[in-house]
Amino acid sequence: MMAVNRSFSDVRKVILFAQKSTGAEEKVAFYNDWASNYEQDVGILEYRAPSLAAELLSAAYRGNRDTAAVLDVACGTGLVSSELHNMGFRNFFGVDGSHAMLDIAKRKGLYKELKQCMLGMEPLPVQAGSFDAVVIVGALSAGNVPVAVVKELWQVAKPGGYVCITTRGDVDNLKYRTELENTFDSMVQDALWVQVDVREVEQWERAVSNKEAEHIPGVVYLYRKSSD
Repeated sequence: MMAVNRSFSDVRKVILFAQKSTGAEEKVAFYNDWASNYEQDVGILEYRAPSLAAELLSAAYRGNRDTAAVLDVACGTGLVSSELHNMGFRNFFGVDGSHAMLDIAKRKGLYKELKQCMLGMEPLPVQAGSFDAVVIVGALSAGNVPVAVVKELWQVAKPGGYVCITTRGDVDNLKYRTELENTFDSMVQDALWVQVDVREVEQWERAVSNKEAEHIPGVVYLYRKSSD
């Protein structure tokens, strides 16, 4: 179905409805319904996370981009991999819970393989220690994917591989962000990975909540898995 021209008011209603959807099946149904309008809507939201994450990973990556295996977790329609493709990466694998999002991602022709998986309910359907870079953009936030998934991201990265993660910095996500950063710090202390970079951004996306100003902030984190 063709997406129609939409306004910020339309998109705001969608996002606020999504935040009320708490069950896993309800979330997947929401994203399946949203898929056809998703890219238009995040454009209206001025959603910068995919480009910011790709920039941070690209700036740090020193390996061969043609052969680097990149796992795009919660890949949606493929926005992050599209950004990374523009930066020279070519070898993408994607995972998402929504079959409709995956159908759109498949049509872009970027991915070697796409798999459906409910993050936090099912293990990542890939081999441990397989990827030069693992990215997850947008999914790690309150009401979406549990913080425990971070350890799975670390597990599937190769020794010396990168893990790039984003989260929002709005008021409603502060508790989740604190838990997420505590997990990161614990993994650093356990010598599982090292922090490469952190980028805090004030204008992450347009705010839909009355609690926020015109834009909400967000953060991109980049870690590198310790070598065996």
